[in-house]
Amino acid sequence: MKPFESFLNSELENFIVYRKGLGYKEKLIRSRLVIFDKYVKKQADPSSVWNPDFYLNFRKEVGEEPSTVNITLSAVRCFFEYLKRKDPLLNNPLKDVPNLQRRPFVPFVFSPEQVDMLLDVICGRIRRHTQRVFLKDFSEYLVILLLARCGLRISEPLRLKLADYRPDEKTIYIEKTKFSKDRLIPIPLSVARQIDNYLSCRAALIEHDINPYLFIGGLQKRLGDQRIRVVFHSAVQQIGIDSPRKVIGDTTFGKPTPHSLRHSFAIYTLKSAIARKQTSQNVLPVLAAYMGHVKYQYTMEYLRVVDAESRTRLLNFADILRKKSCD
Repeated sequence: MKPFESFLNSELENFIVYRKGLGYKEKLIRSRLVIFDKYVKKQADPSSVWNPDFYLNFRKEVGEEPSTVNITLSAVRCFFEYLKRKDPLLNNPLKDVPNLQRRPFVPFVFSPEQVDMLLDVICGRIRRHTQRVFLKDFSEYLVILLLARCGLRISEPLRLKLADYRPDEKTIYIEKTKFSKDRLIPIPLSVARQIDNYLSCRAALIEHDINPYLFIGGLQKRLGDQRIRVVFHSAVQQIGIDSPRKVIGDTTFGKPTPHSLRHSFAIYTLKSAIARKQTSQNVLPVLAAYMGHVKYQYTMEYLRVVDAESRTRLLNFADILRKKSCD
């Protein structure tokens, strides 16, 4: 873990120990506070951190999305509340510093045809000439298949153990992911057949298989998050939909990411249910449970656009308005 380097380093480390004791993950806490620590280190006058104006400048100079800046401010605000509990005479300098107004965010949405193309490209890249690369490539394909067909978060298939897949039931057990929730979900038969095929190949090719993970990256290792992203983005480029993130007016249009497959799954699952005459009020709680959300209102966050075509029309319209305003 990257150490803190400003004059607040020891207090920041103590704060992380305190938060870990409450059940928070160190990586998330540290990543937010490292930005603050670097900024503090650059200041000529360390005492300025107790001045609210310091944080008004900090907001401007961080150079991140408003939502990211707000998350960082929240972490720093919490840090100073921790210091205040240790010394009641201290004031929290962020007490009256407002968050930045968040830009509306429109995620990238794959059409069903684009999802099929993406999966076909990744499947076609599976190398079959050696045992090691074949099983690794097959594993990478199946991870992205689960993101697309089951709306999983990228970390969820990567952490699956062999025992978490239940071939007789065609289910997978997902343990303690975001919100510390466990869930057992059914998977499509077509996905289950491909996992069964992979496991048959794995049993035939590895004589003494001691890797506990369902999808393998090495003899006793699981696949890494970064490798899945590399495979995903390479395939996105190949099918020609690698559009950049755009900020038009006050709206951010996201680029394709692995999480876009989760967005797309939620949107088209709801759309398909409505086409079958089911109401969104009945579908959303079920979809939320399937996707591992605490409240179905979180699932609604995925439904800012109806489908890929609607997003494209919205993006084009916003771009036309931007160009007119520049003329």
